[in-house]
Amino acid sequence: MSVRAAIYGCAGTRITEGERHFFREARPWGFILFARNIADPGQVRQLVGELREAAGHEAEVLIDQEGGRVQRLTPPNWRGFPPGRRYGELYEADVEQGLHAARLGAKLIAAELRHLGITVDCLPVLDVPVPGAHDVIGDRAYADTPGPIAALGLAAAEGLLSGGVLPVIKHIPGHGRAGVDSHKSLPVVDTPADELSRIDFAPFHALRHMPLAMTAHVVYTALDRDRPATTSPSIIGGVIRGEIGFDGLLMSDDLSMEALKGSLGERARRSLEAGCDLVLHCNGKMTEMEAVAAEVPILSGRPLERSEAAISQRKTAIASLDIDSVWQQFSGLIATS
Repeated sequence: MSVRAAIYGCAGTRITEGERHFFREARPWGFILFARNIADPGQVRQLVGELREAAGHEAEVLIDQEGGRVQRLTPPNWRGFPPGRRYGELYEADVEQGLHAARLGAKLIAAELRHLGITVDCLPVLDVPVPGAHDVIGDRAYADTPGPIAALGLAAAEGLLSGGVLPVIKHIPGHGRAGVDSHKSLPVVDTPADELSRIDFAPFHALRHMPLAMTAHVVYTALDRDRPATTSPSIIGGVIRGEIGFDGLLMSDDLSMEALKGSLGERARRSLEAGCDLVLHCNGKMTEMEAVAAEVPILSGRPLERSEAAISQRKTAIASLDIDSVWQQFSGLIATS
């Protein structure tokens, strides 16, 4: 069955008849869940099933389950995980301990997601923060330098993959220098190209073999003075696909973020024309989703090949995991001062 190059959210904890009809017609590649969609495990499993039934295929279901302030599944129904920076602190004290903790944490997250039918986690964050940048990244970043970020990001991605969940590296080619929150306005970064290459791009280059990546709604004046990475053919073609070497499935960050200008349809069209394989729309507002859907083509050609290659990286036969024992081990690592 053909699907279209989009990922959508929905409004609540159950899909409405209007959403059911829209998703049946729109046939999106996938869906993304937020806190508004989550009550308890049984409800989430039911919602995931409803979304796939409405789409008419085994659509991918995504979530942002990083840990710290960005986790949609929270206690008491799910375990609480630390922000990425905690793994960086452990890594600084003991490299192997930090990597082990990042890998175990991701394995545990994968086990919880798989239980709910969620197949993709928007993790790891590979952005390199700099002094004076907006704290939208902040402690979501593993460290302040590319080496530890790449190493810990790889450990987390491997943990997710070992648990049958696909990771998404974000926000390519780097959001760490943004002086404003791209949810609210457009960040403009004036850093020279050689410094961006040496620092910001490095973790993404190290993880360029990962199945999926999410773009940054950031203007880099040294690369494209007028357009953020998401809608810039020169950045997607020359930097993300070229210099960084990422050839996996590339999705936009959320089209409804205020960093992007124009109608939702224009944002979708520009992102796809620039080289994104998929567009992401998160807020569940029907009129906006309809505008996006009017511009979204059937997934075909190279984007379809990338989708198939990405999905093929997800393990279907997963080794049994003694979750309580692993959690005890993980908690001991995280508690280490």
